Amino acid sequence: MPLTLRSPAFADGERIPDRFTRTGDNLSPPLDWQDAPEGSRSFLLIVEDPDAPGGTFRHWAVFDLPADRTGLEEGAGRPGSGVRHGTNDFGSAAYDGPEPPEGHGPHHYHFRLAALDIDHLEVDPGRRVGEIWAAARPHMLAEAGLVGLYECGRG
Repeated sequence: MPLTLRSPAFADGERIPDRFTRTGDNLSPPLDWQDAPEGSRSFLLIVEDPDAPGGTFRHWAVFDLPADRTGLEEGAGRPGSGVRHGTNDFGSAAYDGPEPPEGHGPHHYHFRLAALDIDHLEVDPGRRVGEIWAAARPHMLAEAGLVGLYECGRG
């Protein structure tokens, strides 16, 4: 079976609940995964919005998650949650949820999980999400994805 990623908060292709957006409680959603390939030593998760007006906007990176981990609890994206964060495009080393421009239509938020063949990524503190993903590429054994939708001003 291939690596899979899911959330009990929303199904793939469905709307992300307000509590997980910047216009809501700005909590990272609960996530879980299974079927990591043999040789997995850590995980990396990013969240990005390819529909942003200025190009792909990155909302979160969490990395160096141990290989025995099978998920992230709700709110794991807060500073001080015990996981290693990259710097998102808002400039925070934490999760910042969806907040597309009002009237811009629905945006697709891609949650991307990678199983890596190393325990720790050698990246300097403060590295941006895209830089962390690029540093991890040579170590990726498998990738799984989940897409959530969100549109400001819509219930």
